[in-house]
Amino acid sequence: MTALPPSGIGITGVGHRLPAFIEDNETLCRNLDVTPEWIIEKTGIQRRYLAGPEESASQYALDASLKAIQRAGIAAQEIDLIIACTFSADYLFPPLSAKVHKDLGLRGGQIFDLQANCAGFVSGLTAASDRMRVDPSIRNALVIGVEMNSRVIDRADVNSAIYHSDGAGAAVLGRTAGAGIIASSFHTDSSNYESVRVRGGGSSFPLRGRQFDPAVDQMELNGIATWKQAITHLPTVIRSAFAKAGHAPQEADFLIFHQANLRLIEYLMQKMKFDFAKTYMNVQDIGNTGAASVAIALSEAWEKGLLKKDGLLALAAVGAGFNFGASVWHWAMDPPGELA
Repeated sequence: MTALPPSGIGITGVGHRLPAFIEDNETLCRNLDVTPEWIIEKTGIQRRYLAGPEESASQYALDASLKAIQRAGIAAQEIDLIIACTFSADYLFPPLSAKVHKDLGLRGGQIFDLQANCAGFVSGLTAASDRMRVDPSIRNALVIGVEMNSRVIDRADVNSAIYHSDGAGAAVLGRTAGAGIIASSFHTDSSNYESVRVRGGGSSFPLRGRQFDPAVDQMELNGIATWKQAITHLPTVIRSAFAKAGHAPQEADFLIFHQANLRLIEYLMQKMKFDFAKTYMNVQDIGNTGAASVAIALSEAWEKGLLKKDGLLALAAVGAGFNFGASVWHWAMDPPGELA
């Protein structure tokens, strides 16, 4: 197996933002016919973060982005591409990426939103690195994962309320000789397309001319279908990304998964025979933040000094639809204590 060299497009800065309000299981269970112990047994989740009614996805995205930009050691004006990965932006349109562009005071460049549900951030990183590879004029790219899940969750629906949280994470991609993304792999199995959805507001279920309908205007989630999809396809897409990179999965120094369910990550780590010391899990503490989850976990793992410079890092996620993504990176950032 011949290892591919790093692309020279690497992550140079990370940041995240979480709400101030924390909802523990005891509080949530006042509206549910389950116990806190049952939630922990099934999901491992002990609490979740919920944004206030006056807070917005764009503000969270901006806050996470400013941290990532500062840690990358660049000026905001050096960003030539912004990709916002979300299904809960401020508006249906214009895109959230345009609002972040405005709030950063930028001129020119490219922006777009990417909607791959919880696989959004992994997909967005690959899209940004691909653009940078073919266009040398892009100095830096900003990739954001942000969700306001609480806006589309029925807090009395046990199928969705036990999992979902709000938050944002961001990463800056820059030119990193000898480091960066090596390979990525994606797979789609749309056979369970209807298993996780919010129909209200779409063109098939427009808001005009009708009242709020809980049946279509809030998240519907089939947890069993999601579990089966994840355990079937995530290991395959991870192995595929490593094969493209010319590495064996066991060569990974660290792995970060979409933080959907602690029990799911534990299952995947055991199934793929990975040492638990090689991953970071925060879902038990903050819940599932959708497209923000990999971004937040990546930022927290870096802050804790868990990511070794020049180490082999894998990112992997599953999103509704169902779509799966994984990427393999030669990690470019210094540990936090060494960052200038």
